[in-house]
Amino acid sequence: MRYFDFEKIAQEAGISADKLDELCQVIRKEFPDDDMMYELHVLRACMAVRDGYIELGDALDVELIVNEN
Repeated sequence: MRYFDFEKIAQEAGISADKLDELCQVIRKEFPDDDMMYELHVLRACMAVRDGYIELGDALDVELIVNEN
């Protein structure tokens, strides 16, 4: 079951399929058993990149994500 269409937002943000896969892997580590939270955080990261709040490199930075939580 899919909860959010984060691929569309990633495309709007100019995130390549390879980079989206990488982002998904980083976020999946934080939510290994909760698909809804995983997808929500992927969506929010893509929206933040699209809207200029963060750079994609920051979203992919595991240390930054871990330290934010």
